[in-house]
Amino acid sequence: MQTPEAPAAPRLGVLLVNSGTPDTLDARGVRDFLRRLLSDPRTIETSRAIWNPLLYLVILPWRPSHVLPKYRRVWTREGSPLLVHSRALQEKLRAALVNSLGDALVELGMLYSTPDVAQGLAALRDAGARRILVLPLFPQYSGTTTAAAADQVGAALRTWRVLPEVTLLGDYADHPLYIETLAQSVREHRQRLGAGGHLLVSFHGIPAAYVEKGDTYLSRCQITARLLAERLGLDGGGWSLSFQSRVGRAEWLKPYTFARVEELARQGVKQLDVICPGFAVDCLETIDEIGHEAAAAFRAAGGGELRYIPALNAGPGQVDLLARMLRQP
Repeated sequence: MQTPEAPAAPRLGVLLVNSGTPDTLDARGVRDFLRRLLSDPRTIETSRAIWNPLLYLVILPWRPSHVLPKYRRVWTREGSPLLVHSRALQEKLRAALVNSLGDALVELGMLYSTPDVAQGLAALRDAGARRILVLPLFPQYSGTTTAAAADQVGAALRTWRVLPEVTLLGDYADHPLYIETLAQSVREHRQRLGAGGHLLVSFHGIPAAYVEKGDTYLSRCQITARLLAERLGLDGGGWSLSFQSRVGRAEWLKPYTFARVEELARQGVKQLDVICPGFAVDCLETIDEIGHEAAAAFRAAGGGELRYIPALNAGPGQVDLLARMLRQP
């Protein structure tokens, strides 16, 4: 009598979630991206009755033309840096998982642009994935990012007749391999260019009120920065932490990156290295805000050279880190 074959394991699908970027390099593309970003209650917690008139009558009519020149400075032949690097990471991670697991699907899902979360999930379903791991590319948890990813995954699945097994992976702010990979990127940078006078660890900011209400983002950023400094053997005077990308007049997490950059220049720092561990891949906020605008602010305040340390992008360290996380969810 023939022994029946064991059923095949459900095909694995991975959804990498990132924030998003304008789909096109024009005012309309920037406006659509900002509309989706700023319409999300996870991003802006203000009452819709108060926020929507401000958004549609004040912010969206003028801000795209203000932001568009910044995107023009960083846009590449292949398109937006965030999407280009995310695509490269997707492909290299897929290859790494196939080599170790034998069969895996990897798709992208952007919170506020295309391909969006619903499209990424649908692509996995249509390719036969019956087990899906959702990995938000936000190393430090925040309700504005990781929870927003969970919201959109849930909203997409509400329309499905047959649900797969879905696991949302948490953050990795203190993962040993993440910390070592960051540290190695600093070492390689300084081996190539020489040791800088100070290492500034800059994270994307959020309104301070969100932390006061219970968001753990601040503590997760502090953990990453402290562990990185320890791994590099830096004392208290060799590094500091700051927060960038503030929008509006409300108080955000401090110290603000631009204020800290100017302060370090006045203190006599001539070579400033800046790393942004909260960004898995390079984007407008790293390439332009740090590499261009913060560098200009540092020089104007009397400093010398600000040297931005690139994000981990699709480098082997990040690919190995994410592959290990996905193999052991």
